[in-house]
Amino acid sequence: MPEPILTALQDRVILADGGMSMQIYQQGFFVNRCYDQLNVISPEVIAGIHQSFVKAGADLLTANTFGANRIMLNGFGLVDKVDEINRRGVELAREAAGDDLYAAGSIGPISQSIDDAQRSDAYAEHAAALHNAGADLLVLDTFLSLDELEFAYKTVCSAAPGAVVLPSVHLDSIYKEDGWQAAVVKRAAGWGAKLFGIHGGDAQEIAEASSTLTAAAAKQLKISLMPSIGGCREIEGRMLYLASPEYMAEYLRRCVQRGAGMIGGNAGVNAAMIKESASFLRSIQPRQRSVVVEAKEIETADESMAPLSVEDRSPFGALLGKKFAVSVEIDLPKGLDPQKSIDGAKFLYENGIDAINIADGPRASGRMAPAALAQLVREECGIEPIVHVCCRDRNLLALQMDLISDHTLGLRNLMLITGDPPKMGIYPDATAVFDLDAIGLIQGVNLLNHGLDFAKRPLKGQTQFVLGMGCNPGAADLDIEVERYKGKVDAGADFAFSQPVYDPELLRAFLKRIEHVRPIPFFVGILPLASYKNAEFLHTQVPGMQIPDPIRERMRKASTKEEQRAEGINIAAEALGEAKNYSQIKGAYVFPPFGRYAAILDVLEKAGLR
Repeated sequence: MPEPILTALQDRVILADGGMSMQIYQQGFFVNRCYDQLNVISPEVIAGIHQSFVKAGADLLTANTFGANRIMLNGFGLVDKVDEINRRGVELAREAAGDDLYAAGSIGPISQSIDDAQRSDAYAEHAAALHNAGADLLVLDTFLSLDELEFAYKTVCSAAPGAVVLPSVHLDSIYKEDGWQAAVVKRAAGWGAKLFGIHGGDAQEIAEASSTLTAAAAKQLKISLMPSIGGCREIEGRMLYLASPEYMAEYLRRCVQRGAGMIGGNAGVNAAMIKESASFLRSIQPRQRSVVVEAKEIETADESMAPLSVEDRSPFGALLGKKFAVSVEIDLPKGLDPQKSIDGAKFLYENGIDAINIADGPRASGRMAPAALAQLVREECGIEPIVHVCCRDRNLLALQMDLISDHTLGLRNLMLITGDPPKMGIYPDATAVFDLDAIGLIQGVNLLNHGLDFAKRPLKGQTQFVLGMGCNPGAADLDIEVERYKGKVDAGADFAFSQPVYDPELLRAFLKRIEHVRPIPFFVGILPLASYKNAEFLHTQVPGMQIPDPIRERMRKASTKEEQRAEGINIAAEALGEAKNYSQIKGAYVFPPFGRYAAILDVLEKAGLR
């Protein structure tokens, strides 16, 4: 059996399943049926739904017991089946969960038109049946009133002593004035709750509220956030349901980044959405988040070698901190012909760009390996390549093999990142590995530079890598981002490249937060926006990207495509022009908008760098 759920929540985020009722409805059971009775008369249907969420990667399965109380069941003539339906519901969830996952019991709200005594008896009976059946967690599921939630919580805790209870309320049912997050947390903490959830409501709204909610909870409560698929929205005159697996997963990812302890789905959220969320979650909490080995252990290990100075490792290492350097990301070829990418590298070299970055399967796409393109570019022109290495696709052993191979080929500059998880709709069956995160990978490569492999065995030589790291000054949770920034620097990073920054004040604030960290050359990320649609897409759909409202509004006000493109260049040049004056900034990491390398020269010129 897994460790107690409250213990697990101290160390990791738990991913729950999605909504049960919609899955049942899609199996052909109309809403005039008693869905809870299916635990007894059609257990294979419920078991199949649980299995779909297990395959999707859920950590917690919720029993099909939302309405299995005596008041609701009485309407179907099943009042004498309360214990049997709830017991069988937990059994089905437990059988699917096996020894590694959690099984929760669901307790839905009862109409307040029923008198208090009847409601209290119904809640107590429901909770006792689920607790006695062995549920790891009792979820007071998507209540529509805080008063009723408090009534149910106190009743359930009394009827099922020792049970772990998660009270949850629908987002739309909370009186959302300024400070509502702190108010609901204070109220739940006053009941003695250890968990509190917002279950049901728009994913984007829940994500936007999550920072304040988790900050208010602090160490008092763990917060559970489980949005529903939401309704239709008008986007440029079109009515769209923004409920794709990637859309749902991106906002759940943001909830985690902002401190949620448990995430999952509510009404309408299916296994495909949970599968995508599981993949995103793996990229946030890989199997080995901690560093491979402490720095002191490297220095004192037998046969450890002193690494070469950074300036002696590569021409790029030699210019770090000596000049304001510019590196530009090169697009990998989508097919077999690399000529367009090579021509882009030549263009940049001829126009004075110091280095090029070559991504490793950007946005989880299956393209040419970056080391292969780096070799081709080196043969054609003298520009320095920086090869990205991400943790997504290769286990620890394969990462070490590739890194040793890269060094043998003469590649010296690395950007070491955790990587984007696979995306639904491109390679839906791809497996995210994530044996390491970026911190662990940086320390592993630092070992190679000391003449040791990842297991601290001698290499009979040493690599000469210049170690790059990524960071996001606009991260949703800056405390976590600053902590990880320090972890990467302590692991041995030699320089930092940031995500694109559009607000100089945001960059200034981040640099202030990392003043206590060992200084390394910092390259500010610059991505000229190509259009208003491009800005909206980056803001809502790309992990880690935050485009401030005023910037998106500037793009919206530009009426034509040409004006929007020009405004995007102006915004990028303004950000770069301001950033270059900060003492910590030693260069720029520029992304070409849709492969337009000439636009980069416009940005540099307007920023006073040409």
